[in-house]
Amino acid sequence: MNINLNVELIEQDLVKTLVLSGEIDAYTASILKDALLPLTQQKDAEVIVDLENVDYMDSTGLGVFISALKSSKEHASSLKLVHLQERVSRLFKITSLDTIISIDTRLRGGN
Repeated sequence: MNINLNVELIEQDLVKTLVLSGEIDAYTASILKDALLPLTQQKDAEVIVDLENVDYMDSTGLGVFISALKSSKEHASSLKLVHLQERVSRLFKITSLDTIISIDTRLRGGN
């Protein structure tokens, strides 16, 4: 089992892009939370989370994104998830979180 999650932060002014690769689960959720929540606490920041290379996520990961959404609303920043793989996208749809979290379902390089 892969218990690694790699996190890369790309900052361009107020746009903060978090590029993730690996798995988001009970073992790695704290890594994601530690990287993501401080970004959402910056007023007017546009936080983009690139999930193109995340092929597995469980409910622990969903909890982190819910916390990040709440934080972004409290701190006047924005949160957007991009490049979700079908398996991860389905998790957001099943839980109806795709209706409250901004998700761009287009794949990188897609139309």
